[in-house]
Amino acid sequence: MQTRSDNVKRTLVRSGWLAVFVGCMYLLGACGNAGPKEKKIAGYDEDARNAVLLPIDSFSRAPFIQERVTEIKAALAQPIPVLLCGDSLNPQQQMAQLLALRDSVFTQFLKDPVTRLPFRNEIFGVYPARQSDLVTVKQPYTLQSTFRVEMYNYAINNTSVALVDVQQQQVLTSYYMSNVQPDISRRLTNLAIQIAIESPEVQQALGIKPEEKAALMASTKTALNHSRCERSRHLCVAPTFVKGDKALWAIVDLTDHRLVGIRWTNVGNAGPAAPMITEKRLQDDKITSCFCEVEQPLKKNGWDMKYMLTSSDGLRISDVLFNGQPVLRSAKLVDWHVSYSGTDGFGYSDAVGCPYFSQSAVVAWEIPKVAELKDEAGKVIGFVLEQTYRSEGWPTPCNYNYRQRYEFYNDGRFRVAGASFGRGCGNTGTYRPVFRIAFAGDKNDFFEYKENDWSQWKTEQWQEQGSLTSYTTEGYQYKISGGQQGYFVEPGRGQFGDGGRGDFAFMYVTRHLPGRDEGENDLVTIGPCCNTDYHQGPEQFIEPSPETIQQSSLVLWYVAQVRNDDRKGNEYCWAENVLENGIWTTKVYPCFTGPMFVPVKK
Repeated sequence: MQTRSDNVKRTLVRSGWLAVFVGCMYLLGACGNAGPKEKKIAGYDEDARNAVLLPIDSFSRAPFIQERVTEIKAALAQPIPVLLCGDSLNPQQQMAQLLALRDSVFTQFLKDPVTRLPFRNEIFGVYPARQSDLVTVKQPYTLQSTFRVEMYNYAINNTSVALVDVQQQQVLTSYYMSNVQPDISRRLTNLAIQIAIESPEVQQALGIKPEEKAALMASTKTALNHSRCERSRHLCVAPTFVKGDKALWAIVDLTDHRLVGIRWTNVGNAGPAAPMITEKRLQDDKITSCFCEVEQPLKKNGWDMKYMLTSSDGLRISDVLFNGQPVLRSAKLVDWHVSYSGTDGFGYSDAVGCPYFSQSAVVAWEIPKVAELKDEAGKVIGFVLEQTYRSEGWPTPCNYNYRQRYEFYNDGRFRVAGASFGRGCGNTGTYRPVFRIAFAGDKNDFFEYKENDWSQWKTEQWQEQGSLTSYTTEGYQYKISGGQQGYFVEPGRGQFGDGGRGDFAFMYVTRHLPGRDEGENDLVTIGPCCNTDYHQGPEQFIEPSPETIQQSSLVLWYVAQVRNDDRKGNEYCWAENVLENGIWTTKVYPCFTGPMFVPVKK
């Protein structure tokens, strides 16, 4: 049987790059800087088997799975034990992939450091780089010839990233992220769908063998608590099939190539999808060329900043000043974690971003909007920078609509906010947007209000907003000070007039150090979708050894928690189509979250 490596070699010969490929293979044979060995989980197989509905080990004999296993074994036997990207790559992308495999940081987790046996690694994607990928890169580069290469290590649940300029034939920067999974390739998406539709359990539950096109959200990462997806951090996705007012989740483990469980959620009666915009393709082209590939300046009402759409971290603002004074280094919306069960613990990790060459599950639907911000009397008090992300089938079940919103006030206040407009994949969803807010300055301090006074945080830590949280009379919970201007932090408690019912947020404070990337560049989805505690992703930059944050450059991570509601008269994080005057009209019930930052008066 011919392997994918053979196909790649033939392509390289036709492209005149076989010599480069052989050179990469030779150089990589000498690379052996591996990271720490991951601990094994004792007795894990038995726990996992008991946690799933219908184990189907016999299904692993399916021909298409056997073909996949054969390719994996062939890759592991190579001098560079990496399964190359299975999607169609152009010559520049192929070169970027090979140059990345020559980098010692990118390839440091190819083998077990003790046994020297190969770990299972796979290139998931080679994407055109965005400026938001290259925030920390100092040396010159050509954006049009620079690519982002992502590789996943199945054994230790690790993602390696390399930014490669093929014109200069060099890796500009490379790094890895532990317990993080990149978005999957088209090939793996198709494999997950095939496993789902061929599974007898899915066919029995639906009463038919579903068609491939019926699978929704097939490429979005999921979890099923107490299964391998959660316990050993296996790579799992959930092709989802709507039947009537319910949705069937087929939770597929792409590490073991098997169905690990099926779950039903209630989605309600939706009516037809919202009308498609006929100019959507042209609109996507404009979004990509004008807002994904270059930063846009914005100067208004004393505020000065740059903004752009990222591949997977939403709308990013940077170099924010007010009346000439630095305020923020950057701010963005890293992820949406969506959990549909407090007991089973399954759901999605959604990224939002550009419509093309993107890793996002829910993409930008229209260009960013700048609009006036008015008070109840109609007086202009500032402006809004807003971005909408939508699934094409919204508001039908298992389609999503998110809104990202920055509010800038004439008095120096600003708010970083986001909302879900439903409908999602069930009526028991908890939405957790992950905001990253990096303040300007390198001599900041952080304080919490408690016992009628401000108490300073001396090291990195997190805290959850709850019933025992203390606030000032103005509603402030935290304060960040330093440089020319300090800010009070006012979390959402339903007071902002946008229908929000309270954020119940986790706040994480981490220290930013030059040369260390902890989310300054684009992040893949961070943290699992379905944890109900503080393990939402940012804690990995705190544990196990919190650093001092006194007189430091600080990053605030804000993770709100809101639950949807489809009860009549109480709708929240929800959308539905209703007949009004004989036509279908979409009614939305958004759930806005996000903190307000108020200048500390000198």
